[in-house]
Amino acid sequence: MSAPPPPGPPLSSAAAPEMEPLALFPREQRRAITHVLTDIDDTLTREGRLQSAAFDALTRLHAAGFFVVAVTGRPAGWCDHIARMWPLAGVVGENGAFYFRYDTATRRMTRRYWKPEAERLRDRERLGTLQREILAQVPGAALANDQPWREADLAIDFREDVPPLPREQVQRIVALFHQAGATAKISSIHVNGWFGGYDKLAMSRVFFQELWGISLDLQRQRVVFCGDSPNDAPMFGYFPHGVGVANVRHYVDLMPHRPRWVTQGAQGEGFAELAAALLEARQ
Repeated sequence: MSAPPPPGPPLSSAAAPEMEPLALFPREQRRAITHVLTDIDDTLTREGRLQSAAFDALTRLHAAGFFVVAVTGRPAGWCDHIARMWPLAGVVGENGAFYFRYDTATRRMTRRYWKPEAERLRDRERLGTLQREILAQVPGAALANDQPWREADLAIDFREDVPPLPREQVQRIVALFHQAGATAKISSIHVNGWFGGYDKLAMSRVFFQELWGISLDLQRQRVVFCGDSPNDAPMFGYFPHGVGVANVRHYVDLMPHRPRWVTQGAQGEGFAELAAALLEARQ
């Protein structure tokens, strides 16, 4: 995967407070953390591959009793596998369209969608029309290769399996989604669009309430969210302990909210750095 597009001018300090090194995250606050939410692409992965350091970090956090949840833009087909195979409490997928949770004791998968199936089918027809319009108007953009496994959104590839598009072309994709009345979010590799008012944060709230009976508003000081790209901004804005892996710096000009802390390492190495800091605080 090639390098992300260069950043534009920074946001004002009023719109986005300065990020501080993860090393300054107070130990007592780290010790209070019980839940770890994490993006996947370019947060756990590098060049499109899951890094061994990141997966080992997930395993060690799980073994230590942390509740770890992946919160991703990736499709339902991938999330079914991730919920079954990874050491996680569950997965929020397609930028909040659903959560999946696999109970290993009962061998039962819970699939909880934001919208009922009939609405998702209607949305897919509208997104199909929008897909043709976007690909016709934005040369170099492509349908994401994981689109066949999506339930609720349309993913337009601008960097994963195509040569990177200029920032202006990426913003043009976003504008076309908006003109059609869709929500659009930029990840590190795709522009994802969907019909509905949900996002990663909205479904994370539902997941916590339905699975654990926890109100995020009351417990967010005990939660860390780790991410890297503009579609993570709602999470960074909500959680006091938002952590960006180092490559988040490529996208801060597109974020209305920045993470509070930033790792020294990039991508999966950055997540492993966060995991080590949380584990150390419990010793």
